[in-house]
Amino acid sequence: MFKYTLDNKRYHTLNYFYRKKFNSKVFKVPLDAHMSCPNKIKGNGCIFCSNNSTANITDSNLSIKEQFINNIKTLEKKWPNSLYIPYFQSGTNTYAPLGTLKPLFEELLNYPKVVGLAIATRPDTLSDEVLDYLEELNKKTFLTIEIGLQSSNDNTLKFIKRGHDTKCFIDTVKKLKKRNIFTVAHIINGLPYETEEDMLNTIKLLNNLKIDGIKIHMLYISKDTELASIYEKEPFPILSKEEYIDIVIKELELLNEEIVIERITGDPIKEELITPTWLLKKFCVLNDIDKEMVKRNTYQGKKVED
Repeated sequence: MFKYTLDNKRYHTLNYFYRKKFNSKVFKVPLDAHMSCPNKIKGNGCIFCSNNSTANITDSNLSIKEQFINNIKTLEKKWPNSLYIPYFQSGTNTYAPLGTLKPLFEELLNYPKVVGLAIATRPDTLSDEVLDYLEELNKKTFLTIEIGLQSSNDNTLKFIKRGHDTKCFIDTVKKLKKRNIFTVAHIINGLPYETEEDMLNTIKLLNNLKIDGIKIHMLYISKDTELASIYEKEPFPILSKEEYIDIVIKELELLNEEIVIERITGDPIKEELITPTWLLKKFCVLNDIDKEMVKRNTYQGKKVED
């Protein structure tokens, strides 16, 4: 059995990581702090971005503390001994003055059974001032910073109107690592006109950067997005489930076994999804990845390059 798992997975699961670190079941609790995004301020955001993308994570009409309490009610019933990490998931959560960020991030740190904090953001919204604050925050709690890269191909980043290049991401990760902050990268497989080589090159970059964790998403097209308009006018190839599974396994093989796999598929909102519909069967995708890895007798890190 792969050593970084508790449930017969062949990759380093987040459940395993938390169990080993905290000796308990740990849940990331999604929160919406109504943060905007510099990419949306300048234009319409990334071409795949949906304004309704937060609809299924929390009740954004509530305060941060109310969202947190509301979201853990069900968890408390099923896992009464579990611990929690408030997760600022929606929007770009460092895109605000430091005076706004400090009380926002620290509000729940002393709440019972909170053992950390997770903040999702972009590489171009982490000033040295914010980074220095995050370094201090990291001394108080277990801090995770999640940063969207999506692809290491700058041509792809321009096409999807990402608003930053790969160098910006690399520089930011190095600054976070220098401050010993646990850093997670987000990538998307199947971006328009990307080849398998492009996707694997993104993985190789993250491996070389010694990223702490990764979230692997599958591109999906939602209604009322610029991507949907592009696809309607000139349909581009969308990965089949089989193609996606094949690429994910090849990516896992190239990742150091100590890198935590926090996500391995997408989570589209059914009512907004145009394609691919196979993503709606999330657990089928996860199970098929497991089965194919067993079939190939492979595991995370098997083909790590020296």
